[in-house]
Amino acid sequence: MTMSARLTLLFFAALLSACASRTPPPAPVVRAPIVFGSPQAFSPAAEDVLFRALGLVGTPYRWGGNTPDSGFDCSGLIGYVYRDVAGISLPRSTREMIGMQAPDVGKEGLQTGDLIFFATNGGSQVSHAGIYVGEGRFVHAPATGGTVKLDSLSKAYWQKAYLSAKRVLQPEHLAHNP
Repeated sequence: MTMSARLTLLFFAALLSACASRTPPPAPVVRAPIVFGSPQAFSPAAEDVLFRALGLVGTPYRWGGNTPDSGFDCSGLIGYVYRDVAGISLPRSTREMIGMQAPDVGKEGLQTGDLIFFATNGGSQVSHAGIYVGEGRFVHAPATGGTVKLDSLSKAYWQKAYLSAKRVLQPEHLAHNP
């Protein structure tokens, strides 16, 4: 079963279990998804980030927004997810996020929960960011009039705009659920 199928199955199992009148059987546990051909340790904190980010898909975009009720811009979405599920406070702007003290990650080494940065205005200045969720996909709040969405790094637009990535979830966050 592909990682996409597993993620979809887990997402829908969680969604359906919220509506069930009795406790459903436990969903299958994904232990080592494949990311760009490399195995990845699937940590509880990364799993929490993944599910929280996917759960916000469809939330309206709002410039300066940083809550589900008010809507999100890209950095507001990232800050909210990390604060909510991992207790990690991140800088507010994409420019501050890309400059923070966190390990840089190569595109081939991306893991669930990594922050990815883009220059959507051309050039090399960061102007957009998202949360990598595995299998070449990321969650982001793209633009006015849109909603938080799941997108693919394989699209030509994102390949051209891609700048870099940072790993926010460090080993001390990977051993437990905060």
